Amino acid sequence: MPRALITGITGQDGLYLAEFLLGQGYDVHGLLRGQNNPKRDLVEELLPEVTLHNGDLTDMSSLIRALRECDPAEVYNLGAVSFVAYSWENAALTTDVTGKGVLNMLEAVRLHAGDDPSSVRFYQASSSEMFGKVQEVPQRETTLLWPRSPYGVAKVFGHYMTINYRESYGMHASSGILFNHESPRRGQEFVTRKISQAVARIHLGLQDHVTLGNLDAERDWGFAGDYVEAMWLMLQQDVADDYVVATGETHSVREFVQAAFAHVGIDGWERHVRYDERFMRPAEVDQLVGDASKAHRQLGWKPKVGFAELVAMMVDTDIDAFRTGW
Repeated sequence: MPRALITGITGQDGLYLAEFLLGQGYDVHGLLRGQNNPKRDLVEELLPEVTLHNGDLTDMSSLIRALRECDPAEVYNLGAVSFVAYSWENAALTTDVTGKGVLNMLEAVRLHAGDDPSSVRFYQASSSEMFGKVQEVPQRETTLLWPRSPYGVAKVFGHYMTINYRESYGMHASSGILFNHESPRRGQEFVTRKISQAVARIHLGLQDHVTLGNLDAERDWGFAGDYVEAMWLMLQQDVADDYVVATGETHSVREFVQAAFAHVGIDGWERHVRYDERFMRPAEVDQLVGDASKAHRQLGWKPKVGFAELVAMMVDTDIDAFRTGW
C-alpha cells in the first residue's frame, strides 16, 4: 500500500486529494497545524481513514518528525496562506508560510530521503497567480512570471525552489501550476463561494444583495476535484516536471455572477449586486487563462466538469446547506 503525506489537508484541495488517494488504495496521512486546529473535526468526520500529524510549515523540526512518523513515498505540499487579498494585509506571514514553507518542506524531504533523494516524490502547489501581469495569453509553463501580490511572489519563490531542488539534488519534485479551481468546499472568503452562498440565500429569501469588487476580472475556473487527479499523475511520471493545469476557458466574475443567478431563475441579477471599492485589489490580475496542452499530452489529463456545471454545483450545495440549517 503506497503512503502519502498531504500538507494543507484541511483545504478543498487537501480534502479532494485525500479522497482520491484513498480511492487509489493509498495509506493517507495529513499535516495539521496546531493540536486544537478548528478544522480537525472536519477532516476526521469526512476522512476517518486518514492519519493526522501535528506540524507547521514554518517549523522544519516538526516536518522532519512527521516524515519520520509516516515515511511516505509521496508528499503533496498544498499548505499555504492561500487567500490572495489577505497577503497584502500580512505579507510577512504569507512569505513565511507560502514561500519559505516550501523550502522547509523540500529540505525536510531531502534529509528524510537520505542517500536516495528521488525515493520520496514531491508535489508543489504552484499557482496561476504567479503570472500576474500576464506577458502572453494563454499562459503556459514557459510564460514569464510577473506576480502582482505578496501571495504570488511567495508562490514564485516556492516554484523556483522546487525546480532548484530537482536540478541540484536530483529530487523527484514537480510543480502543478494550477489555475483557479473551485468547489462547494471552497473557503467562504473566496469570491466564487461568496457569490454561490449569496445567490443561494437570495433564492431562499434570506438576504437581498451581495457586495462585490471587480466584476471584470477574468479567470480560468475549473473543478478542484478534477485538478487533484493531475497532481497525482505528475508523481506517477518517471521524470519530474512542471505542468499548467487549467480548462483553457476564461470567464469574468460578472459571468460567474450571471450564471449563478440564472441557475436559480433570476434574470435581473444587477439589482442584487452592489459594488464596494474595498474589495478591489491594490494591484489587479486582469486575465488568467491557461494552456494545459502539456498536461493533456504527457499526463493524459483533461478536466471533466465545465464552467456552468461547476457554478450550478456550488449554488445547489449552498441551497441545500441553508435549507437544512447548516
